[in-house]
Amino acid sequence: MRILIITTGSRGDVAPFTGLGRRLRDAGHEVAVAAHPSFAALVGGCGLVHRPLPGDPQELIRAWSRAASREEVRALSRAYVDGLADGVATAVTDGTDLILTAFAPAPLSQAAGEALGVPVIGTHLTPAIATGEFPLPGARGADSPGPQGNLAAGRAVVRRRDELFASAVTRLRARLGLPADAAAAPEEDTGPVFAGFSPSVVPRPADWPPQAAVTGYWWPSRPDGWRPPAELADFLQAGPPPVFIGYGSMAPGEGERLSELVAAAVKQAGVRAVVQAGWAGLSGGGDDVLAIGDVPHDWLFPRTAAVVHHAGAGTTGAGLRAGVPAVPVPVMADQPFWAARLHRLGVAPRPLPFEDLTAEALAASITACVTEPAHRRRAAELARRIAAEDGAAAVLDHIGAEYGR
Repeated sequence: MRILIITTGSRGDVAPFTGLGRRLRDAGHEVAVAAHPSFAALVGGCGLVHRPLPGDPQELIRAWSRAASREEVRALSRAYVDGLADGVATAVTDGTDLILTAFAPAPLSQAAGEALGVPVIGTHLTPAIATGEFPLPGARGADSPGPQGNLAAGRAVVRRRDELFASAVTRLRARLGLPADAAAAPEEDTGPVFAGFSPSVVPRPADWPPQAAVTGYWWPSRPDGWRPPAELADFLQAGPPPVFIGYGSMAPGEGERLSELVAAAVKQAGVRAVVQAGWAGLSGGGDDVLAIGDVPHDWLFPRTAAVVHHAGAGTTGAGLRAGVPAVPVPVMADQPFWAARLHRLGVAPRPLPFEDLTAEALAASITACVTEPAHRRRAAELARRIAAEDGAAAVLDHIGAEYGR
């Protein structure tokens, strides 16, 4: 079966699908991933076909940081989304029998599936169906507004996504020869949805529709032939486990300021550190700080004392898998949700919002993280539970049962 995975956004929105795609490929399917051009090497290096989608998410995040108003942010986002329509059209017409879609581009994926007459399966990296149990990631307002407030806030998240993609969907439907308008299906009548995170981290809400499942994580695949850089291996062997510090795809253009802040915090906390450059362009030097590029988290994190990160879904899962405590420094989108979840699970001190980040605050959070034994004990407990899960298996089993493969 030819399977097309459609995803948009930063590296954390793509990497988990390399693992899921690799499992599908190993089961005998032909797998392509439609993602931005900057991820061609990531996708191809894992043995999957890359189909390009227009757009540069790194430049979009940089533009957001310079925007003078929320209206400007919305305009930037809408321009980015509108450009995706032609890319999705090209990706699907190159051939597919089944579409797997991330939450954000799902309106485009649904239109493409309708045009081609092929099924579409939701494959979400965060909770993305409204529930009374908690506000969805990205919800606005109070943290705990009660069941009805949670449900309303979650529906507002989905509605904002649909409004953002409305013109792109219209463009795509026109290109694929579909009627301009399509009636939205009630949530309970939509197709299957698999959520790729651990039920030990976010249990499946009892009020989700029956076709929605929480499977466990889809772990990113390591690029074929990957080996750790000698400099990193030497640094890890030269002293006690370091603290990992990285902001992933966040804060592009703030590398100099953040690098100075991180260096001061590491010195104050009295720890060694591995600093990942990421899109911010972090740097470091000296006997106790090593700056690195992209390194698979599943290899690096178990060798660390703690992980300081922006609390994106993928990095959050990788830290939990490694059984190490965290210092969450959320920036935007779903990150405050995961940061709060880490604290609630007992594997992290209180989140340190990015706008409140100072060297002193970061040093204090690192110290609290590495000196509180309960954080590490709880992280180890969760890691054992997560290790027993096989998130990709549920997707493979569904495809096998529905399509005989």
